[in-house]
Amino acid sequence: MRGSATAPDRGRRRPVQAVTAAALMLPLLGAAPTETSADGLQRAFAAASAEYHVPQSVLLGVSYLQSRWDAHGGAPSVAGGYGPMHLTDARTALANAPHHSEGTEDARGDSARAPLPPRTVPASTELPARLTTLTKAAELTGLPAEDLRTDPAANVAGGAALLAAAQKDLGEPLSDDPADWYGAVARFSAADDSATAAAYANDVYAVLRTGEQRITDAGQQVTLAARPGLAPETGQLAQAGLRDASAAQTECPTTVACEWIPAPYEQFGEGDYGNHDLGDRPASQSIDYIIIHDTEGAWDGVLNLVQDPAYVSWNYSLRSTDGHIAQHLKAKDVGWHSGNWYVNSKSIGLEHEGFLAAPDAWYTEAMYRASARLVKHLAARYDIPLDRQHILGHDNVPGPTTSTIPGMHTDPGPYWDWQHYFTLIGRPFGTRAGAGLVTILPDYPTHRPVFTGCTAQGEPCPAHGSSEVRLHSQPDDNSALIKDIGLRPSGDSSTIGVNDIGSRVSTGQQYAVAGRQGPWTAIWYLGQKAWFKNPKNQPTAVDASGVVVTPRKGLAQIPVYGRAYPEAAAYPADVPAQAVSPLPYRLPAGQKYVVGDKVPGEYYSALTFTTDSHRVVVGKDLYYEIQFGHRVAYVRAADVREEPSR
Repeated sequence: MRGSATAPDRGRRRPVQAVTAAALMLPLLGAAPTETSADGLQRAFAAASAEYHVPQSVLLGVSYLQSRWDAHGGAPSVAGGYGPMHLTDARTALANAPHHSEGTEDARGDSARAPLPPRTVPASTELPARLTTLTKAAELTGLPAEDLRTDPAANVAGGAALLAAAQKDLGEPLSDDPADWYGAVARFSAADDSATAAAYANDVYAVLRTGEQRITDAGQQVTLAARPGLAPETGQLAQAGLRDASAAQTECPTTVACEWIPAPYEQFGEGDYGNHDLGDRPASQSIDYIIIHDTEGAWDGVLNLVQDPAYVSWNYSLRSTDGHIAQHLKAKDVGWHSGNWYVNSKSIGLEHEGFLAAPDAWYTEAMYRASARLVKHLAARYDIPLDRQHILGHDNVPGPTTSTIPGMHTDPGPYWDWQHYFTLIGRPFGTRAGAGLVTILPDYPTHRPVFTGCTAQGEPCPAHGSSEVRLHSQPDDNSALIKDIGLRPSGDSSTIGVNDIGSRVSTGQQYAVAGRQGPWTAIWYLGQKAWFKNPKNQPTAVDASGVVVTPRKGLAQIPVYGRAYPEAAAYPADVPAQAVSPLPYRLPAGQKYVVGDKVPGEYYSALTFTTDSHRVVVGKDLYYEIQFGHRVAYVRAADVREEPSR
């Protein structure tokens, strides 16, 4: 999670192209949902409403914000929450948790400095109330905890009991008017501060006003009728007895709950300081990327980590239970998080409470929504395009040099729902007029490729919706997977391991079409022709158009880079020149790759604690950022020609 800067936007342009749309590591459970009829869950909401005298619409709204009404087969969320009401039982989840992670990168990613020592996310010993709501629900209902974890109807009843108890604690009547339940809804979030509780309740009432309808992961139709004029009694929150969390100093939109928990900047040894670098962005260098991480651990342990002056840093953390945001660094400063110094110096890092190799340890809707609002706000403020070459997963960040490629992290992984996330951001992916490119776009709930290694090496992961599509060397399911010589210099084929990104593409990414054969589509990928299944009746990609680059005439192949550093002549005498070292890949003549940006070579030199020596070096060489494989890469503009896709 650690990871130099750029001068103002001079000489930089964006190409014209079509807008595209291990503390708490949780168990993988596969219990079948108890409710199987088409409207079973809808009836469960009605029954719980009648028994506990909670308006059915309130139950539905709360459940939608927690889980979008999905039961997840009885498996827990990243916060140990179960069922459609997300009743938390983190102690049980922790007892069954697999403990493993992936990636050995130095998060700072700057070879000009000594590597950082390895650290692990510290475990939490005490569980806050927000992680034990299932226990209270069991006491209120008399239902066994196991039923509350695995039976959706019991889970809904438990949620209704919690809401009714909160309403009584506030001294409010069990009214049939949903407007009277604002305080209880805020308390249901189990947030300990009023701002987060209010943001949560506001989201629930926004859902009540607009209404929702969807088919759940168990194939059940659930409907919440719209109440556009609904105006809740927001003054009830004052009775909840919650602390005030100051948003002072934060750089968040007003639509989320955000507090300032700063990462330290201090000197603690000769030449050692941390855990970030002070900067002056965007005046000194542009901010071009937002990096989506998962924490590989639980909230409290991760907050301890980011406050360690000797370790790593990022800009924001997001909590799963309620979408609460903690900001640690100002946008002007450079965090150590992506493993690539060039990307760190030009990015903002967002850590989401979660663990990629536990696919059924799902993310809540509350966290998705808070993250989407934050990303939309930051993108507008810093002129960051809302596409998959600027809103990157950590798994899309390239290794800066050949030796770093195998150790780069792979979060947030194949189970992050990019389509839903970009829909919440306001830029859903879809077909765009034109030809020559495809946008990867499988149907997340029904697209379930087999992965292994979630719980044990070689063992299949539970079936689960995924954003990622697998690539083959031939238009045949039985053909070898695409090889990634950066990950496997020996030339071995890629695997279907959950952390092996060598032969897969992800929702929203765009590639140039290299051929079609029956239900198969070929794209250019890592210098190879790669095939993926794309049948008309269940497509995994849609047509698109945009700008591509290809090697200049007369060049048989060109080098590919993991960072866009300046040429040696650009460095002043007091800044050591950084090597412009190519990666092991090559881009052959005739192949085309989608362009993200055209940028000058830049290096942010920040080798000392004092900022008077910090310097942004800008070269004359220009680079294109391209979608080269699963990760982005860079090619020198002098080596390629730019053209529209066709």
